[in-house]
Amino acid sequence: MSLVDHHDIFVGSTDDGWTFLVLNRPFNGAARILTAAGFTARQHQGRTLYILPPETATDAHERAGVAAYGLMAHTMDFVDLAWTTRHSSTGDAEPEAAIRFRNGTVTATALTDRAAAVLARHGFTPADTPQAYTLPTGLGEAATVNTVVRAETHLHADGVQVRVDLGIPTLHDIPSAPPRPPAAPAPPSPDQAPRRQR
Repeated sequence: MSLVDHHDIFVGSTDDGWTFLVLNRPFNGAARILTAAGFTARQHQGRTLYILPPETATDAHERAGVAAYGLMAHTMDFVDLAWTTRHSSTGDAEPEAAIRFRNGTVTATALTDRAAAVLARHGFTPADTPQAYTLPTGLGEAATVNTVVRAETHLHADGVQVRVDLGIPTLHDIPSAPPRPPAAPAPPSPDQAPRRQR
């Protein structure tokens, strides 16, 4: 599994500015909700992605919000770590905090004391270089994603600008769908008599 596979709905951003949404289980009417919000469906390595191109960045926040509102009628297991869906009141200024997923590790940078305090509160520990933090390994992927979600939400609630980098350069780099378990053989129907063996 990959970090996008642990929740019913995962919203993320690629490094080159695409917003994507992954549905990890089917919901009635989900495709209609997402296309009505402006997302386009695209097949990718065994999964359907719902995407917004970089040129929609100015309204990605609103489109993702409309989609989330419709989908939350079906599930509350919803994660949004997309930097493209965040409004920035500081324009193009460097965010006070940045969190990065890379090769199974999560690191962070805190440019201010308030950002550092929030990261520390959520289990990030100081690294060898100033302003650098790391999340301990061994939490498991689902727990790691949940920790980042809590830290990112806390940073936003405290008015700290934060960017989460999922380590996905382009849409083509989004991990393929996890393999589906093989279908179990159908049990014999009750009206079938067992065959005798000779």
